[in-house]
Amino acid sequence: MPQPVSARLKIGLSACFSHADPARSLFTNKTLQYVEQSIAHWLMSAGAMVVMVPCPTGETARGDTKLSHYAEWLDGVVMHGGADVWPGSYGEVPLKDAWVGDRIRDLYDLALVEAFEQAGKPIFGVCRGLQLINVAFGGTLYQDIEAQHEHPEAVRHRDPVTYDQNFHQIEIVQGTRLAKLYPEVKTAKVNSIHHQGVKDLAPGFEIEAWSLPDRVPEAIRRSADRGRSYIAATQWHPEFHKYGSTETVDDTPILHDFLWACATAKVAPRTVPDAGHGRIRDRAARVLRQALLRR
Repeated sequence: MPQPVSARLKIGLSACFSHADPARSLFTNKTLQYVEQSIAHWLMSAGAMVVMVPCPTGETARGDTKLSHYAEWLDGVVMHGGADVWPGSYGEVPLKDAWVGDRIRDLYDLALVEAFEQAGKPIFGVCRGLQLINVAFGGTLYQDIEAQHEHPEAVRHRDPVTYDQNFHQIEIVQGTRLAKLYPEVKTAKVNSIHHQGVKDLAPGFEIEAWSLPDRVPEAIRRSADRGRSYIAATQWHPEFHKYGSTETVDDTPILHDFLWACATAKVAPRTVPDAGHGRIRDRAARVLRQALLRR
């Protein structure tokens, strides 16, 4: 029997950005905010209602709706994949113009993570979402794995031609929550569509999976101590798993784990976030993040 609407979880999905471009023939010089279809359908496959959380600032901004309002109303949020993270977000200068990333989206994403973390709502990150979460809580990234991660058996983490048909193996770290979700799985094949990755892990997080054989972090999770809310992420795109296929790791346990956390947080008393260890990165850009939250 289908769930009634009132019983369904409401899950936020961070927006992807297509910035205003006067040369674009469609929506000329307009900023577009959008979601990629498969990740919305992935969440909907378990009965969740999916809501894109638009950035409330910009030249056309009106009204007083805040990201904190969305965090209060929704049951959890998924941080979308997409553009590179701007190296300035973790205190570095871009080594190449091609790796400059999207600073505007970073500010929005950091503010969105902050709003949901402050509300005690679960957060799940995919690809860029994992990288952004790591940066938000004080970690750093390889601007380009191939150029910076010196391993004699490096695998290709991104192939622009094969795109989502580029795969490699991962090793699941035993004893972690991810290992409990896959009790019979020690290694698995996943898609790989990124060239940036975790360099220094954020304090208060643990690595749950590594790429093989070059050992780039492939899944992270915030330690579940001191009443902290659920935050987890994968470097691969679980939503790109072909339903029913045994070729790549099944996405279902990951999805159900996140939604279970959302359902639990919905009925659990709210805890006050720890103001010390593991707080959102505090840099000069925080002024702009606060502007996003205030609008």
